[in-house]
Amino acid sequence: MANAASMREEAESLAIRALGFVASDPELLPRFLAITGIEVQSIRKAAQEPGFLAGVLQFILAHEPTLLRFAEETGTPPAAVGKALRALPLGNDDHERST
Repeated sequence: MANAASMREEAESLAIRALGFVASDPELLPRFLAITGIEVQSIRKAAQEPGFLAGVLQFILAHEPTLLRFAEETGTPPAAVGKALRALPLGNDDHERST
């Protein structure tokens, strides 16, 4: 289904922008690393794991002020973050099932 593949590509792109947002923030990055248990030098490797990008979006969504700042700084509607999460592997329980 080309539409699902396109949605996933857009979701991955948004999640990568979110990772850059987190990585560039001196307060968010340590919190993200502490919550995920990832060490800063392991981020690139971790980013290749299934579910990592979904985890980045979950981190953004878990704190409304962070979500709103990300949305403002990137011009992304806040609702688009949740939509992108659902398009990623491990973003919800129904991702791999066809409906």
